[in-house]
Order: sequence, then structure tokens, then C-alpha cells
Amino acid sequence: MNSKDYIGIEDYYGAHNYKPLDVVITKGQGVWVEDVEGNKYMDFLAAYSAVNQGHCHPRLVKIIKEQAEKLTLTSRAFRNDQWPLLAKELCELTGYDMVLPMNSGAEAVETAIKAARKWGYLVKGVEKDKAEIITCDGNFHGRTITIITFSPEQQYREGFEPLTPGFEKIPFGNADALEKAISKNTVAFLVEPIQGEGGVVVPPPGYLKKASQICEQHNILLIADEIQSGLGRTGKMFACEHENVRADMVTIGKALSGGMYPVSAVLGSKDIMGVFKPGDHGSTYGGNPLGCAIAREALKIIVEEKLCQRAAELGDYLMQRLRKIESPNIDFYRGKGLWVGIVLKKEASGARRFCEALMKKGVLAKETHINIIRLAPPLVITKEEIDWALERIEQVLMME
Repeated sequence: MNSKDYIGIEDYYGAHNYKPLDVVITKGQGVWVEDVEGNKYMDFLAAYSAVNQGHCHPRLVKIIKEQAEKLTLTSRAFRNDQWPLLAKELCELTGYDMVLPMNSGAEAVETAIKAARKWGYLVKGVEKDKAEIITCDGNFHGRTITIITFSPEQQYREGFEPLTPGFEKIPFGNADALEKAISKNTVAFLVEPIQGEGGVVVPPPGYLKKASQICEQHNILLIADEIQSGLGRTGKMFACEHENVRADMVTIGKALSGGMYPVSAVLGSKDIMGVFKPGDHGSTYGGNPLGCAIAREALKIIVEEKLCQRAAELGDYLMQRLRKIESPNIDFYRGKGLWVGIVLKKEASGARRFCEALMKKGVLAKETHINIIRLAPPLVITKEEIDWALERIEQVLMME
């Protein structure tokens, strides 16, 4: 079958909850993918940072084969030999006391919300059913019913009411607004250190540091959603590290498995994560041996191949090169590490057409918020491959 055949089948049988670019990928290796016709493309999205280690990293392919032949699932009714080792290695790598495993990023965020609420009642002493969590405009934390409650996108909420109470939104990057929003019932502040779906929005310098201090002063938890920004993407293991901030809880996912398998987790101290008792929360697949074995190797790759350092160095190079492109379509660039948002002027008629043009030239990127192109290649990309992509990106950005 060809691409048109696959697209026709998907559009007929699949629910239309996405609008992907019309490329049907069948193979991937490193930063390169191939469609069913044999055309090659450079992936400049990395599955929204899930494949920081590159597509089908040989070490991960080896691990998934080995573990799949031994044991894939026990549920949490029984113990397995991979989850304890992942828990230990994750905590030793990040410095946190405890970790709770889940599958998707949204599940990790839901877990953090539940932990924060229960901590608020048991530890802080908030009145029953009154716990409040502060979030930010422009956020993206997932699409469950609870999470869409505090989404700024009307489309994410409309038609799915009634929504979950207990959340308040404030402007992103404004620490004073955080302090004003805190009440006696506030238990946590949930924030992306850099907003990914919002268009790689980097807050003002010092914002996270001040927000952390405010949370500490008012005895509320700082929850950092590092599902996209973490695990090397911005040039640090966690984006919070750019301001020497240590969140009370961190949600991670995506690159935690190198794109091989859904794995997510919540990290925190014992006094927070310890609020969970048997039966409070769980997941049949959370902490499964297959996912844990993959995640263990994915973390080793990040460390041993120095992907954080690569993201920092090559990210600087990418941004310097981009800023030399003088196109009438560009408003400005923003980003950190190998994570860039190209913000287009309104007169440019939207980012979708630029992404479609890039695809025809062999570079895969994705638009967000109508006028922003996101660039987030796998962290294993080379300087020469960046140059190859930039030549085509510049051609497309100059088009009328």
C-alpha cells in the first residue's frame, strides 16, 4: 500500500482527534525516518521529545528484545526484578527520595495532583474538600477530564463538562501573580519550567527561583512538569536546574523510555510521596518489568552519551544559526537547548503551510498555536545534520 491508502484507512476508521502531517512513517533510526514510499526525512520533533535518544537506539532495541523474552508484566499484585532497580537508579540520579511509576505523562500529572491534595489534607491541614492548586495560562499537562479543567484551550474543555473544581490559573512567568493567588487552601503550584505545547515559551530569568521561594514561604508544593522539558532536552537533566531550583515533585515521561514504550513517573520526597497507602493509587502496567528495563537503559544512554551536554552545545549553535535567517515571515525565536519555537508574524498566514513545505524538503516539524513552528530534534543529532536541516529551514522560511 502507499501513503494515500494508509491515510484513507486511518481517516475512515480512526477517530479524528489529530491532524497529522500527511507522511506515513514506517522506519526510523537516529534522527532519520523513512516513509512507506522509501523517502527519508529528518525528524525535527522527536515525538514531542519522547525520542531524545533517537529512533530505535540499538541499546534500547537490544533491551526490549531481551526483556520481552523473559517477562513483560506482573501487575503490581506481585513484585518483579526490574521496578526496584529503576526506582533506585532514578532516585540516585535525581536526588529524590521516592518515585511512583505510571505510563503516560497525563497519568503522572494526575498522580502528582492526587499526592498534592492528600499532602495538603494530611500534612498541611487544609480543610477537607477545599484543596486548591494553582496553574498557569498557556499550560499543557495532558487531556484527562481533571487536567483539561485548567487548560487555557477552550477546545480542550468544550463538550467535556462538568469539569473538576479546585484549580486556579495565573499568568505564566509572573511570580507576583503567584503570591497574590495563594490562599489558606492552596496546596501546590503546578508549572512547566518551559511551556512546550504553548510554543517553547521560556519564562523571564529568575522566575522559577522566585516562584520556588514563594512556595516555600507559604508552605505549598512546587510541582514541575518536566515531561517534555526534562531528561536533557534543554541542556540540563531538568529544566529547573537552569535556575538551581529543586521542585518538591517532578513529573517525567516521554524520553524516560526513549520512545520505546509508555513509561512515566513522579519523583518527590518521602513526606510527600509517603502519603500514598496501599490501594490509594495504582496502575496495572505502572512499574511493569518491560517498561522498567527500557527506562533503566534509556537513562543510562542520556548520561553515558552526554545528551544533556550535547543539547546545550548544539542548541546554542542551532539558535545562533537561526537568528542569522532574516525572513519577513519571522517575528522572533525563543528556546533553550535543542528546543526552539519559531514565532511567525500574523502576515505569514500560519505555521502549518511552513511545516508542510518543510516536509516536502525532508524535514519534519510541527506547528502549534497556529503561528509557531516547534523544532526539537533527537539529542543525538550532529552538527552536520543540523546544517543539513537549516539549509532547508531557511529556504522554507523565506517563501512568500
